[in-house]
Amino acid sequence: MQPYFFPYLGHFSLIAAVDEWIVFDITQYTPRTWMNRNRILHPSTGWQYITVPLSNSSISIKTSEARVLNLSEAKTCIIGKLSHYKKKAPYFEAVNAIVHEVFDTATDDSLVQLNVGGLNAVCCYLGIPFNYRICSDLNLSLPENLRPGEWAPEICSMLGATSYVNPASGQNIFDPTDFARRDISLHLAQSPQFVYNTAPYPYEPNLSILDVLMWSSPTVVAEAIRNGVVINEKISPKFSE
Repeated sequence: MQPYFFPYLGHFSLIAAVDEWIVFDITQYTPRTWMNRNRILHPSTGWQYITVPLSNSSISIKTSEARVLNLSEAKTCIIGKLSHYKKKAPYFEAVNAIVHEVFDTATDDSLVQLNVGGLNAVCCYLGIPFNYRICSDLNLSLPENLRPGEWAPEICSMLGATSYVNPASGQNIFDPTDFARRDISLHLAQSPQFVYNTAPYPYEPNLSILDVLMWSSPTVVAEAIRNGVVINEKISPKFSE
């Protein structure tokens, strides 16, 4: 999966459902995506973005090459937006500590490292194992000009994986036969919506895990993550019964 910035709860359900997580950072970077921004409640209405500005946001770079413009300023801006809920959200201090930890322990300006640090910090807070490898560190000899749906089966095959799990929302990019001919099973994960109390503010769905954690106990969130994903196998037609 691409390295997203404090993604929504369903992303962590997927992490909890797999044995190993491959951080997919070897293709063209796409600006204005969930890799450098996400959403939290807005204090007036709806939601607002929390963003990590980049010094080189461009389609001419690979995701692994994306660099944060200024870690300290990005952290200050995000903490400022979260601070609206200091006296309202019951778990504000825990989330505040997570954000500080992730930014303060970043060893360089790599967006990928920052985002992986965020995933790891949230998983540690919730007691969810996060066994990962970063694709650009693996030095895989992959074929050139792979289509979007071909990366996953190719990488799985090279790493000796026997199954692959992807969110059901992205199933249309895959051809199950690409997995079947490599003896790899393709699974699709569906995560039901997790609704939580944000009073006195209206609830907004599918926000960043930071928003979820501000309003919900780690025990409740961890349970929703572990039990909230349904994984089905997508069978290639030629192997159907």
